[in-house]
Amino acid sequence: MQSEQTQHNQFGVVLAISAIVVALDRITKHLVAHELPNGQAHTVIPGIFRITDVHNTGAAFSMFAESTSPATIRNILIGFSVFAVIVLLVMLWRAGRALTLTSTALALILGGAIGNLYDRVRYHYVIDFLEVHIVNYHWPDFNLADSCICIGACLLMIEIFRPQADR
Repeated sequence: MQSEQTQHNQFGVVLAISAIVVALDRITKHLVAHELPNGQAHTVIPGIFRITDVHNTGAAFSMFAESTSPATIRNILIGFSVFAVIVLLVMLWRAGRALTLTSTALALILGGAIGNLYDRVRYHYVIDFLEVHIVNYHWPDFNLADSCICIGACLLMIEIFRPQADR
């Protein structure tokens, strides 16, 4: 009985990771939205890193942002996000009973997906604010939720390619 209770406690920890990601995402986006009007920027490291306020109506890397049917794109992206959140919750239910690299990765992805889904539903766009330049390359603006999704995906890749002990 104790091990089953411990497993459920670990599931709570995994869900807490997602909740922390959502909370931090909301806080950072709120600060940016209230401190920098849309389109303005604050230089942190000249020529390399700025805090901006960009309203992304598209998907990752602003794909589909220039669509002639923004409402349709928004609804498709919301539908895809809801589907992804449901799939991630099911995966976490199965893998999240122990705190592992996989469950942590899924929790980060879930938190990021919920953070961006909230923006799409509430504002009809996602608030992006991290702008990076590396030499002549300009990385598309992104946010904390995007960062957590990417970190989670990288952790899953590490888990996939990490040698597994014989069972």
